[in-house]
Amino acid sequence: MINSKILLMDIYTLLQILVATIAATSAMTLFSYVVSASFRELYKEPVLLTFLLAQFKIEVSLKSKATLAWLLHYFIGFIFVLIYHLLWGNNILKLSLLNAVLLGSISGIIGIIGWMIMFRLADYKPNIDFKGYYIQLFFAHIIFGLVAALFYYLSLTIFLIAKSNVTI
Repeated sequence: MINSKILLMDIYTLLQILVATIAATSAMTLFSYVVSASFRELYKEPVLLTFLLAQFKIEVSLKSKATLAWLLHYFIGFIFVLIYHLLWGNNILKLSLLNAVLLGSISGIIGIIGWMIMFRLADYKPNIDFKGYYIQLFFAHIIFGLVAALFYYLSLTIFLIAKSNVTI
C-alpha cells in the first residue's frame, strides 16, 4: 500500500525530484550524443523527437518543435524519476546501486518499446541503425538510473539539512 504522505510533496521533495531529473536526463542525453558521434549515427533522442513531431503535422515552427522535443524528453525523465521516488520513498525498492541499474534497465526496455510505438504511429522511418539505436538507448537508460539515484541521494541529504534549518 502506498503511503499517502509520500504522494503529497513538499517543495523540497519536488526540488529533489527535479534535480535528479535534470542530472539523469542530461547525462543520458550526453551519452547518446557521444555514441551518436562515435558511430556516426543519429541516436540523439531530442533530434529524433523533433522529426517525429514534424510527422504529426503540428502547426508550429521547426524551432518550436525542437524546443517541444527537448521539453518532452525532460518531462519523460521527470515521470521516470517520480516513479523511482515512489518506489524508494515507499520502501518498495532500496536506494542502491543495484536497484539503480535495475530501474535503469526497466526504463530502457520501456524506452525501447516507446520508441518502437512512436516510430510506428508516426509512420516515420529515420535512416538509422535501429538495432544500434535500441542497444545504446538501453545503456543510456542504465546511466539515467545510476545518475538519478546518485543525485536523488545527494539532494535528499542536502534538502534534509536545509529543511531542518530553513522554513519556507
